[in-house]
Amino acid sequence: LTAEHTHLCALCVVTDRLYFATLRSKPKSTANTHYFCTDDEFLYENFYADFGPLNLAMLYRYCCKLNKKLKSFTLTRKRIVHYTSFDQRKRANAAVLIGGYAVIYLKKTPEEAYRALISGSNASYLPFRDASFGNCTYSLTVLDCLQGVRKALQHGFFDFETFDVDEYEHYERVENGDFNWIVPGKFLAFSGPHPKTKMENGYPLHAPEAYFPYFRKHNVSTVIRLNKKIYDAKRFTDAGFDHCDLFFLDGSTPSDIILHRFLHICESTDGAVAVHCKAGLGRTGTLIGCYLMKHYRFTAAEAIAWIRICRPGSVIGPQQHFLEEKQAMLWLLGDSQTTQKAKLEERAVPRLITSMDELTISPALNITSSAHITSSDQLQEVNPSQTHARTDTHTHTHTHTHTHN
Repeated sequence: LTAEHTHLCALCVVTDRLYFATLRSKPKSTANTHYFCTDDEFLYENFYADFGPLNLAMLYRYCCKLNKKLKSFTLTRKRIVHYTSFDQRKRANAAVLIGGYAVIYLKKTPEEAYRALISGSNASYLPFRDASFGNCTYSLTVLDCLQGVRKALQHGFFDFETFDVDEYEHYERVENGDFNWIVPGKFLAFSGPHPKTKMENGYPLHAPEAYFPYFRKHNVSTVIRLNKKIYDAKRFTDAGFDHCDLFFLDGSTPSDIILHRFLHICESTDGAVAVHCKAGLGRTGTLIGCYLMKHYRFTAAEAIAWIRICRPGSVIGPQQHFLEEKQAMLWLLGDSQTTQKAKLEERAVPRLITSMDELTISPALNITSSAHITSSDQLQEVNPSQTHARTDTHTHTHTHTHTHN
């Protein structure tokens, strides 16, 4: 580019109009170039030493901002440069934002988007770390985050054309329930309910009843508790929700028995499943991650990345390595289940054709019994217990009065 860019540390070409840069100082826009920065606009609220990735609402707001700039008449002939600082944490978050935009709107593969971000003299990006206290033993890369976004997009976990950012930001706040959709219509991760709705040391606590209206509206049929019992499960079951206890220790990993029970429960219910531990982060994110690997073939890193983008702070310490260790087994389980289902469907088709061939029309058919069968079938068809609606895609960021798990 021209001499006006000589003060750049590194400049990446995302498209012929869109660039990403690391700058030593705040630049002034010129006749040819428009500069903008989001480092102080989109801020990650950390638990300990974690610093990102930024949540889904921030990614959405960034994409809206960039779309507006690219469509702006006054910027039509200008290069648009998203610049970031030398703060390695802010730089990594900014890279996920513009890389995510490239994947969602420019239809680039995560690898193409990442290649652009490391082109030229660009240094590599600081990997993200978990929200645990102490040293991090698992690195989540910018590329992992872009791959997680791409996988979620492919499976329809979010759609920015219909995404309700205000609802996401409302319910992710502790005082409004502290929950996020990880898989819309299937998995809601939330902070564990308490015996009473009250304020305790400035921290809002919610009783089970506080969740009933939202759960009913969004077809949540099952609640899974992973932490110790501090409320009576009967409060959920009396209200018509299934409730299951699968306790394992805070910060630890589930046994194979708990893992398979969790998968079985989630596969057996028609409605959505609301999962919680103490804070709805570690144990909750770990088991939902296992389901993503089995049913959607996420890698462990993609699952961790997507769950953290939905609900920052999720999956902690040894739970990250546990997901890596279980990936191959869960992929095999998923493949096996898909193969069995395909075989059953193959067998069902010829059986259906054969039974139809054997049908005869009998003039002596009892009309009343025929009418009875029809009306019974119709009743079954509209039985409300068998209908279920998909929810809108809503997800979350945290307000930091959390304690882990």
